[in-house]
Amino acid sequence: MPVRHPTPARAPVPPLARGARGVVAAFLVSGVVHLVRPEVFVGAVPRVLPGARRLVLVSGVAELACAAGLLVPRTRRAAGPAAAALLVGVFPANVQMALDAAAAARRSPGARTGVRLAVLLARLPLQWPLVRWTRAAGR
Repeated sequence: MPVRHPTPARAPVPPLARGARGVVAAFLVSGVVHLVRPEVFVGAVPRVLPGARRLVLVSGVAELACAAGLLVPRTRRAAGPAAAALLVGVFPANVQMALDAAAAARRSPGARTGVRLAVLLARLPLQWPLVRWTRAAGR
């Protein structure tokens, strides 16, 4: 009679924390917009990278995949680090958007360009809590 070895029980995956749920929601919305209206993001791709439209489409698919992976407990351990890496990978696009907004504010000073620049600059340091939340979700 064959000997049966018990399979080790995996620790249950805790529910997503509020921050990670926010990242999932943002990934879902942003991923859809990347695919439906890629031109919204094409200008954010750093100029040194070729194939801006293709990169926007790929990043949209990646956002949707990471969101789905974070939602499913069985795939969360892999999706957490993948989502964190995606956030780090798209950070140069956030910097490019801020640089473009700064140039626009210099060319046409005004409340609208100033507010846009302020929002985009404030967004840069906020990327790091998003990275931490997604990494924590994968543990």
